[in-house]
Amino acid sequence: GLSIFFGAMLAAGPLTAGSLSLDGPLTQGGLVIGKTDPGTKVSVNGKPVRVSGEGVFLMGFGRDANKTVSLRLVHPDGTRTEKDLAISRRDYQVQRIDGLPERQVTPRKPQDLARIRDDNAKIAGVRKRDTALSGFASGFQWPALGPLSGVFGSQRILNGKPRRPHNGVDVAAPRGSAVTAAADGIVALVHSDMFFTGKTVMIDHGHGLSSVYVHMDDIRVTDGQNVSKGTPIGTVGRTGRVTGPHLHWGVSLFGTHLDPALLAGPMKDPTAGK
Repeated sequence: GLSIFFGAMLAAGPLTAGSLSLDGPLTQGGLVIGKTDPGTKVSVNGKPVRVSGEGVFLMGFGRDANKTVSLRLVHPDGTRTEKDLAISRRDYQVQRIDGLPERQVTPRKPQDLARIRDDNAKIAGVRKRDTALSGFASGFQWPALGPLSGVFGSQRILNGKPRRPHNGVDVAAPRGSAVTAAADGIVALVHSDMFFTGKTVMIDHGHGLSSVYVHMDDIRVTDGQNVSKGTPIGTVGRTGRVTGPHLHWGVSLFGTHLDPALLAGPMKDPTAGK
C-alpha cells in the first residue's frame, strides 16, 4: 500500500523544470491537452494560448490543418522548449443530401439572410470566449446515442450543390430522446429558432473550447447555467434545416472545428448490459 501512496504523492508533486506532456491525437480534427510548468508561456504557430494555473493548455487541429504545427514554450526559469509536431492527414468522404427545401439550401429572402447573419454573429461570439474554465478536464462523452448519419469533415453536396464540409457529427437518435452535455461547462447560448440549426444550445468548456447541439425539439437549460457531463440539455428533434430527426453535435477551439468523435471515442452500444 505504501508504494501506491508514494506514487500518488509523486504524481501530484511539482513537475520538473521545462516539463511538457501532450495528451490527444496529433491528427486533423484532433484536440490535444498539454501540461507544463505553471507560469510557462505557450504559443502555437506563433499565437499565445491560455495556460491555466496548473500549467494546462489546449491545441486543436482543423480539418485541413498543415502537416506541422510549431509549439513554443518559455518556462518560468527562462528555459525554452521548441517542438515541431507532425499532424497526420485524413481522407474525408463525400455526402449527398437531397430533398432539402430550396429556401434552406440557397436562401435569398432578405429576412432569411438577416436571420442567418444574426445567428452566425451569436455563434461566433461564443467561439471568441476565452474563459479560465477547465470543464474540458471532465473528458467528453456522446451527447446522444444512435447511428451516425453524418461524420466530421465530409464534403457536402446539398440538392446537387457543393457546400462547406460538415463540421461536426450527426447522431440519428430517435426524436424525443435525451441530449446531454458532452462535458462540464457553462451554457453560453440558448436559441429557440435559428434559421439553419433550429433549437440550438452552446456550452463553453473553457480555454476557447465550446460545443454546439442543434436541431433539438426541446431545450432544458438556460443561458449561464453550470452543467456537468451527462446533464440533460434537451431532446433530439428536427428543427432547422433537416431531412429527419437527428442531433448535430459540433466542437470547436475558437474558430477551429474539431472532430467530436475523436473526443468521445467509440460509441457504447445503448442496449449493452440491459
